[in-house]
Amino acid sequence: MSAITDVRARIKELRRQIDYHNHRYYVLDDPEIPDAEYDRLFKELQALEQAHPDLIAPDSPTQRVGASPRAEFAQVTHELPMLSLSNAFSDQEIVDFDRRMRERLGVTRIEYNAEPKLDGLAVSLTYVNGVLQRGATRGDGVVGEDVTHNVRTIASVPLRLMGKGYPRTLEVRGEVYIPKADFIALNERQKKNGLKVYVNPRNTAAGSLRQLDPRITAERRLQIFCYALGKTEQGEMPGTQYEVLMQLREWGLRICPETRLVHGHEECLEYYRQMQIKRTSLEYEIDGVVYKVNSFAQQRAAGFIARAPRWAMAHKFPAQEALTVVEAIEVQVGRTGVITPVARLHPVFVGGVTVTNVTLHNPQELERKDVRVGDTVSVRRAGDVIPEIVSVVKDQRPPGAKKYLFPDKCPVCGSAIVREGNGIIARCSGGLVCSAQRKQSIRHFASRRAMDIEGMGDKMVDQLVERQLIHDVGDIYLLRREQLVDLERLAEKSAQNLLEAINKSRNTTLPRFLYALGISQVGETTALALANHFGGLQAIMAADREVLQTVADIGPVVAESIYDFFAEKHNRAVIKKLLNPKKGGVHWPAIKPREQANLPLADKVFVLTGTLASMTREEAKARLQALGAKISGSVSANTDFVVVGTDPGSKAGKAVELGIKTLDEDQLRKLIASK
Repeated sequence: MSAITDVRARIKELRRQIDYHNHRYYVLDDPEIPDAEYDRLFKELQALEQAHPDLIAPDSPTQRVGASPRAEFAQVTHELPMLSLSNAFSDQEIVDFDRRMRERLGVTRIEYNAEPKLDGLAVSLTYVNGVLQRGATRGDGVVGEDVTHNVRTIASVPLRLMGKGYPRTLEVRGEVYIPKADFIALNERQKKNGLKVYVNPRNTAAGSLRQLDPRITAERRLQIFCYALGKTEQGEMPGTQYEVLMQLREWGLRICPETRLVHGHEECLEYYRQMQIKRTSLEYEIDGVVYKVNSFAQQRAAGFIARAPRWAMAHKFPAQEALTVVEAIEVQVGRTGVITPVARLHPVFVGGVTVTNVTLHNPQELERKDVRVGDTVSVRRAGDVIPEIVSVVKDQRPPGAKKYLFPDKCPVCGSAIVREGNGIIARCSGGLVCSAQRKQSIRHFASRRAMDIEGMGDKMVDQLVERQLIHDVGDIYLLRREQLVDLERLAEKSAQNLLEAINKSRNTTLPRFLYALGISQVGETTALALANHFGGLQAIMAADREVLQTVADIGPVVAESIYDFFAEKHNRAVIKKLLNPKKGGVHWPAIKPREQANLPLADKVFVLTGTLASMTREEAKARLQALGAKISGSVSANTDFVVVGTDPGSKAGKAVELGIKTLDEDQLRKLIASK
């Protein structure tokens, strides 16, 4: 036997042992070996893989962490939608639910699978031939985000399934969460390092899974419970929900140990009461329980209503409430400029946490509830997560309590506060100068679809702002090499590369520049329409609300937002700095204004699917939009063309089904060239 064969065999055996012990530790909570022995095995595997990098496999335990930060998340279309559940808040609603199921199925008693309703983030895990291929968030139920690199960092997610007999393709749905103890420990570290503390475990888990740098995700100690099947191919699965969960557990997937089989509404309600008692002692947050008809055949017979199954119900725990006093009302400026009123409360313990601040959401909500400083208010944690003021105890209002007057100037930068959405949303108009929005506006300005400054990611922007090297986007073009080389983890070569990327971005297009400004309501399509209609920036900046509404697809709300942005003198000052040849030096080729209706592909709706060889999907999208086309993310009866590249998704099949014309890449190039 050759030396390399011996190495292969040893690597295979080490991976088998480590996977086994990971399963014992993270899934079964029943370790067999001391940590020191586990560390020895892991280090041996690392050493062998470093010596033989050609033998590294994506499902190796060493590959859980280490991928570079990603620029963005790709979208994932769920072939089987990840549906939401109907909610019940009373015992009677469960009695009625059980009655409806019995009547619909024509039976006298129904078996349900009951489990805690975890307070985390729903995800989809796809295994092909037993190896984890993709992890995706639920998103809107139809389209989620590809978070594979981050899912790999979760120790209780097996990179390879155990045992045998699993389908060739197995999609599993589950809930990612952060355990209570780890959430507390994380906040302690944040406090110690002088950083912000997190509000609740649910939002922390969601934010951790959507980190662009998977190494940060790995530090958060996320966990998962799997609870359902998605799509399966080439394999048989059991016929009930409970049997499926037991099978998944045999393949190494983590299942909630509180899952039970119950019968009829009486046992459902008894399970609910048991979980209410157990709730505080669980190592994870729950906000109710879920009942599912156990038999898949009965589930199919029961069917669906809208985007929820008839055969399942989430039984939510009641919100917990307490009384306290409003000590102050302030407004906060969010990273997108939205002004949010916040009530500062005398600390009150409710729903398992101490609440000191409560958002009042928007000016209309503040006015509707008429909250005043000194008021006694009833506070609850809505869904046991977000604290909210339920009502004001008016008969305890102190004499002389004055109605709160919403400010008309931003408390951070002094720019005018404008109202959007019939006055519901208040927003600071100083998007380019407001320090509260600074990091967000700079990140957006430098992003790939805007000015495309490679190397100016989140960490770089954080450093530049925190060291006060950048106060607005115009300062990007004033950066010097000696300033950059002093930054953390930025060598001279990297500093030079960043300066070259900044210089390259000076030559852009008007649509990109408009989009980069971060004007509320102005995406890429609207920016393109503005550029084509007016032909130049000065004409856009000089347009009043009525003139702006003459542009295709721009209505009163969008026109108001554009007008307010350019009316703010601070924004105009930054734009002037950007365009000054001796400062920003940003420029673009002149374009002749054209009416959108006169463009050759005006009002034609295109959908793109698959990979194109000669151009990226973004380039194809930009070329089509420049000809007046509208780009949609989904195929419908209103679609005119579907562009089909290699490895297309389900959209290609949907186009054939609806009789919509499809174009291959060669036909697309010819169409663009002919216009």
